[in-house]
Amino acid sequence: MNTNTITTFGKLKESGYKSKSIKDELRDNLRTKIGNKEATFTGIHGYENTVIPELERAILSRHNINLLGLRGQAKTRLARQMINLLDEWIPVIEGSEINDDPFSPISRYAVNLIKEKGDDTPISWIHRNDRFAEKLATPDVTVADIIGDVDPIKAANLKLSYADDRVIHFGMIPRANRCIFVINELPDLQARIQVALFNILQEGDIQIRGFKLRLPLDMQFVFTANPEDYTNRGSIVTPLKDRIGSQILTHYPETIEIAKTITQQEAQLDSRQSNLVHVPSLAKDLLEQISFEARDSEFVDSKSGVSARMSITAYENLLSAAEYRALKSGDEHTLLRLSDFMGVVPAITGKIELVYEGEQEGAASVAHTLISDSIKTLFPEYFPKIERLEKESEKSPYQELIDWFFEQSGFELLDEIPEAEYIKKLDEIKPLNDLIKNYQEDIDQKDSYFMKEFLLWGLVEHKKLSKYRLSEGFRFKDLYGSYISDL
Repeated sequence: MNTNTITTFGKLKESGYKSKSIKDELRDNLRTKIGNKEATFTGIHGYENTVIPELERAILSRHNINLLGLRGQAKTRLARQMINLLDEWIPVIEGSEINDDPFSPISRYAVNLIKEKGDDTPISWIHRNDRFAEKLATPDVTVADIIGDVDPIKAANLKLSYADDRVIHFGMIPRANRCIFVINELPDLQARIQVALFNILQEGDIQIRGFKLRLPLDMQFVFTANPEDYTNRGSIVTPLKDRIGSQILTHYPETIEIAKTITQQEAQLDSRQSNLVHVPSLAKDLLEQISFEARDSEFVDSKSGVSARMSITAYENLLSAAEYRALKSGDEHTLLRLSDFMGVVPAITGKIELVYEGEQEGAASVAHTLISDSIKTLFPEYFPKIERLEKESEKSPYQELIDWFFEQSGFELLDEIPEAEYIKKLDEIKPLNDLIKNYQEDIDQKDSYFMKEFLLWGLVEHKKLSKYRLSEGFRFKDLYGSYISDL
């Protein structure tokens, strides 16, 4: 349909255009996409068999929707992508404040204009990208903001009394007629505002300063809410909850692979960082494991959740830590080091809510614990499991490496040593090289140095070696040798 030539109501009729509600638009276009095997929601990973099918069924049912989940679970992104299911263009009566449908006008302005001009009524076209409105629920939101209020300036300019409904200034919801309207963090909205909402949802009328206007608004409402808010800050009033057709539960990524895909997609990286720093696959797994550990940690408030944004910002910090080190040492290329993970601590402490025990430990200490726990969890996937009580008849595969540290009386790996020196120091530990060859024989040479550090840190977590933080790096030692030598 050529929207440039259809500029009047009469031409719109001649074109054969059929008007339909926004919920029917969404439903019809979704049916087409499903029939053509097209992806409905893109760039949202891990929801293919859970959240997205439920959301699609809600759209087919023409329901208003509540997306319920913890922070960082793509609730708002899902809502924003629903505009892709709208028709590309829709006609509205030109000059209408509330996007009146020419075939079904609801405002006095639109009704009077059609009565006066008939088929010559001018129309304009709205693109689907302009049919999305969003409001974050905050305590200062008023009925005037979202529904409307009497405008004394309009009354004065038009010389109208306050008894005339034309003095009303429409709020965000009426102005979003025929649009998708999203209210984020719904429980934070005051109860009296929520009451005004369910009146619109069910009865289709608005009440402003004594006016009761019958405005059958044509809207698709999408609400988002966090379960934590029900107890900490507010609640969804029962009559409003009863009028929301579908409540859909979101969730965090269920596997590290899905989490990695999200992080790589969302991280905002400078191309110079990507070209400068080589990041092994193990490092990416380890980074995501930190979030998994945080969600199960006794120090972290599970009701608050651990946002996927933690992994994203931690990955950005991780590459920045390696970049910073390379710039100071003058290296043109650098391998990511496990010690660079100390640079992600600020990203972790800024994204987790601690329980009382966590507050006692301190946010930085909890962050270091999460990194340590992640190493311990992933260690058995790459190297033989370390039993707590090993049999004397069986020699540990790590014994030669442990003996090496006993003989050397320690080994220092400083944070900012140049790349060549870093590689040389790790290559000098022959038992370490042998373990990598025995258990990671197919590993890429560039990835092997991170794996060597990972092995050392893993032995520390399993109480086979000790590790001390120096002002400029780490010192690894055997667990008991230094103590025995002092006796």
